[in-house]
Amino acid sequence: MATPQGWYDDPKDPNIIRWWDGQQWTEHAKPKPQSAPEAQPGQPLAPDAPPSESFKASKPKFFGKGQALDEAHAEIARLRGELTRLGAMDIASLQAERERLQADVTAAAQQVADAQAQAARQRAELEAELATLRRLIVETEETAILQEVGIYRYQHPLDDSVAYRAELARIQDQIKAMVKKDGGAITATSSWQVNGSATEGRKMVSNTSKLMLRAYNAEADNLVRGMRPYKLDSAKQRLDKVATTIAKLGTSMSIAVSVPYHQLRLRELELTADYLEKVAEEKERDREERERLREERKVEQEIERERQRLRKEEQHFRQAIAQLAAKGDAEAIERLQAQLEGVLGEIEAVDFRSRTLTAGHVYVISNIGSFGEGVLKIGMTRRLEPMDRVKELGDASVPFIFDVHALYFAENAVTIEREMHQRFADRRVNRVNNRKEFFKVTATEARDALTELSGELMTFVEEPEALEYRQGLQGATTDAALV
Repeated sequence: MATPQGWYDDPKDPNIIRWWDGQQWTEHAKPKPQSAPEAQPGQPLAPDAPPSESFKASKPKFFGKGQALDEAHAEIARLRGELTRLGAMDIASLQAERERLQADVTAAAQQVADAQAQAARQRAELEAELATLRRLIVETEETAILQEVGIYRYQHPLDDSVAYRAELARIQDQIKAMVKKDGGAITATSSWQVNGSATEGRKMVSNTSKLMLRAYNAEADNLVRGMRPYKLDSAKQRLDKVATTIAKLGTSMSIAVSVPYHQLRLRELELTADYLEKVAEEKERDREERERLREERKVEQEIERERQRLRKEEQHFRQAIAQLAAKGDAEAIERLQAQLEGVLGEIEAVDFRSRTLTAGHVYVISNIGSFGEGVLKIGMTRRLEPMDRVKELGDASVPFIFDVHALYFAENAVTIEREMHQRFADRRVNRVNNRKEFFKVTATEARDALTELSGELMTFVEEPEALEYRQGLQGATTDAALV
């Protein structure tokens, strides 16, 4: 009969079995079955069923102290050996698991390193490819070009647009001559063969050369037609890229655009840019000259009308004085004579204005509705009535009329205007075209400068009225409130 599970030989009495609760021997004991196999007290298992109440009440039998102590020591030694065996097994298993995990970590680290190295190689290849593409790309966006370009400098300075036109015609004649057969526009090999035939080879090279040259000339002609002075550098770079590409594509046949022909076409681009810039300058000068003549005619007409008016007044006063002299009214004659002297003084002043081109009114005006606050226009006019000029400036070309800060008459108005412009030169709104007389200057700064240059300044308005602009703002505020 087998020993029930959970019951083991009593370490003190081999004839009985005792209940092991998994941690210690309990007080439950019973006689050992005759057929029960030897128990393994060092490996207790969970019991199938708890001991009965009768066994709980039974009392264990005890041996002598010496025998019990020897058996306890033997059991302890046996258990220690079993634990040592189990611990060694666990340590070996853990060590094997640790080595396996370390191998996995090492393999994973190697995979990561390989992936990083591959990514670095791919990145380097992409960067190299990007650099190559960037070298092949020429910036043609006008906004980007304009941000980098400065004031245009002539490549081949000539006197006028006519001279540039003549030089361009000469260059174009040279281009036509070089494009003709054997003109030296393109170079190629002479030893190419097709199916062993040198004749067929030369024919193929000739046709390919013509095709390459046609592509090059088409690009050069497009650049000439679309030329703007500020795009000259990008156009030259683009033509250089075309020549480089043709040389690369024609490597097998040694086909390339000849250096003299390429330089000739680059010179054509430069002369075209110079010509366009010179034409623009001449048009601007013509426009300014027409504006100056128109202003001069208005001044002359105004002066002539004023002179005629004053001459009529002079004639009226003289006729009246003659009539009063016939009547002998000395007092009236004296009064009219004083008025006549005033008219004669005005006539003399008008004659002075007509003779003196530097005399006129320096004006300081603003238009905050059109240009914002802190922007002033400083100029001069020779008009007898300077407000006529101010009204013309505020015509349909701007949304609001100008406000006047100062109108100062001076015999050297031209000099004062020039010195005002020089004083505020670093604050020009348009730094390219100095003919535009707008400056980022406060009214106070303009007043102080004008006072210093003129020596006297009768009136100056610090705050502009800007009536229409302010009324518009008020109307917009009201509309927004209603909405």
